[in-house]
Amino acid sequence: MSLDIPDPLQRWRLLLGEPAEPACGVLGEDAQAADAALEWLYGRDGDRALRGERSGGGGASQLTTPDWINDIHRLFPREVIERLERDAVERFGIDEVVTNLEVLERIAPSESLLRAVLHTKHLMNPQVLAAARKLVAEVVRRIMERLATQVHQAFSGTRDRRRRSRRQIASNFDFRRTVAANLHRFDPASRKLYVQQPMFFSRSRRQAEPWDIILLIDQSGSMVDSVIHSAVMAACLWQLPGMRTHLIAFDTDVVDLTADVADPVELLMKVQLGGGTDIARAVAYAQGRVVNPARSVVVLVSDFYEGGSDGDLVRRVKALVESGAKVLGLAALDAQANPSYDRETAARLVKVGAHIAAMTPGELAAWLAEKVLA
Repeated sequence: MSLDIPDPLQRWRLLLGEPAEPACGVLGEDAQAADAALEWLYGRDGDRALRGERSGGGGASQLTTPDWINDIHRLFPREVIERLERDAVERFGIDEVVTNLEVLERIAPSESLLRAVLHTKHLMNPQVLAAARKLVAEVVRRIMERLATQVHQAFSGTRDRRRRSRRQIASNFDFRRTVAANLHRFDPASRKLYVQQPMFFSRSRRQAEPWDIILLIDQSGSMVDSVIHSAVMAACLWQLPGMRTHLIAFDTDVVDLTADVADPVELLMKVQLGGGTDIARAVAYAQGRVVNPARSVVVLVSDFYEGGSDGDLVRRVKALVESGAKVLGLAALDAQANPSYDRETAARLVKVGAHIAAMTPGELAAWLAEKVLA
């Protein structure tokens, strides 16, 4: 969702800069962020005062280039973003991310930088794109390590309290049996129990029957964090036995990226962030991929701001649920799971049987494990 400023005075304040504040009033929080982003870029033009253009405050901007890229994609509509990026590269020569190979190779990999690369990769020449891909690979590797542990823990089976295990690991420690087996070593004088033989649970490995996990990922600009974590989550699920993982990205078009699901770097480099949103069309595509509804989970990662038909979306989700498929709508999928979504549309989907939540990747793994291993 881009910034919406209906108040004409606030719009004039953004256009004219800080000197217009006494006449136009103080900006709201998001508008202040937009003002800082504009100042970060156009504050570089030393001749703007002579032309009567906006001027900002005298304080130094704290934005970095990746921060600025991420902010403008959060705050402005697509046509404004394209103009800002073009001005940054062509008018002001800000090439730290999109053209300067030396700087790009020196930047420390981070999720913030990964988001910036995904937003601007269409502006990169092949040499810079190759360097950017290395950064993407390193950040994805770090996320993958973290998520893989969470996913495998969720799907590792449950403790079998009826059988003992020779694997002496803390998570399998059987306190009650350990006490019972070592009671004869209790010392009344010191009131201590000396453990000679610790006891451990065994784990029963529940083999899940084949399940289809269909991830529908909204690739509008505001969903970049969810796109990143969805791609890595899909790769983690793909490695599990008994799982067929599909990943479909959508805006107004639908792109099936399942062939790249094992390689989240390649998958992310193919994602095209931005554009409109037609959720119903994506759900329709998922319906065509469902072979056995009783063994299918459709995970819709979106902000639920439907650019297509709300009625069609609700009807298709209802049809999926009535067929026996499980439908989970995620308003967020990142480390923080801070949701921002159309609650009215989400509520309509809940009424027809969908589950709607804001989850971290680890929470999603636990939810899926609960459904498919039940």
